[in-house]
Amino acid sequence: MPTLTLDVLQTVSLGVVVFIVGRYIKSKIHFLQKYCIPAPVIGGLLFSLIVFALVQTNTLTIEFDPVLQNFFMNIFFTVTGFTISLSVIKKSGKLGTILAIIAVLLLVIQNALGAGLANLLDIHPLLGLTMGSTAMSGGVGSAAAFGPTFENLGALGGTTVGVAAATFGLLAGSIVGGPVAKRLIEKFKLTSTAQSSDDETKKTKEYLDQNRLLNSTLLILLAAGIGSIISYLLNLTGLTFPYYVGCLFAGAIFTNIAEAKSMTLPMSEINIIGNISLNLFLSLTLMSLNISALTSLALPMIVILLSQVALVAIYAYFITFRAMGKNYEASVMAAGHVGVGLGQTPNAVANMSSIIEEHGPAPTAWFVLPVITVVFINIFNPIIITLFINILS
Repeated sequence: MPTLTLDVLQTVSLGVVVFIVGRYIKSKIHFLQKYCIPAPVIGGLLFSLIVFALVQTNTLTIEFDPVLQNFFMNIFFTVTGFTISLSVIKKSGKLGTILAIIAVLLLVIQNALGAGLANLLDIHPLLGLTMGSTAMSGGVGSAAAFGPTFENLGALGGTTVGVAAATFGLLAGSIVGGPVAKRLIEKFKLTSTAQSSDDETKKTKEYLDQNRLLNSTLLILLAAGIGSIISYLLNLTGLTFPYYVGCLFAGAIFTNIAEAKSMTLPMSEINIIGNISLNLFLSLTLMSLNISALTSLALPMIVILLSQVALVAIYAYFITFRAMGKNYEASVMAAGHVGVGLGQTPNAVANMSSIIEEHGPAPTAWFVLPVITVVFINIFNPIIITLFINILS
């Protein structure tokens, strides 16, 4: 079977096409608008299905260059860090504490569900664990990191199953979050109470200029470089931290230093760069989904994955929403929690962004959920997985 290998520019150009197609399809189909499905998910899923068909018919395989996928992800998280000020965290301290507890509790339940179902379905319990918080809340990086450990303890195929499960979660997290929030908004007749978004948008359109955009780009790249060093230092602790965590912290350091020095950052331009990076990252990620890996999962594994999706959707609907205040902000956080509980933080932000775009701003949710989940999940998930490994092996 012939292989088409795309270089870095060809890959990102294709990602742009995928996003444009997804945005066009969403504009024409009311169902996709109603349930807030992000445009990169629509275009990316469609393209990945086309690639899957080509592979299954032995027509063509496509190899993508992953460099810019990772680059845009890290740039996005650097920008997210710029939105994290200590004053905002202090204002939302109680919500942040509650959300941290909820997020960590979900990790435990995900692992208990995965291992329990694996035992009932007569497969190795550690395979259930790799389809628990290892892949769901942890993502592909966590699944790949813990896979060899599972295999050494007798769970053959632990890495492959984990990566496939994380891939499935990436897709499910993007698709399920919007409908969960939509249902909550409609059932409880929720509306946004924030009033400043429209004015800020108008100012962004009026005052964008080349110098501010250039300075914003330089500032973000500088922070991302420092973030790479922070990531290295974090991993010296012995815990596994994704590369982007350091970028998040670096952005936060920059914005809090500026706040302490009473300096004004060009946040309009910085946020625009972050939004561009998020959309391109999701387009590049979803268009390269390995659908064939999902079809190779045995029936028990499919049962476990679908059960995890149901768990996170129900958990966000009944637990996260109510604990966060049963208001519009809480519904946005529920959508975000579905994204991070099944996929990764960019899924959470994409879910929230899609809801906010249609129903209005949710500043507390936008700031609190990414910060709390990225910090507490990455700190506690390896610890909880290790505890379950010791119990099950």
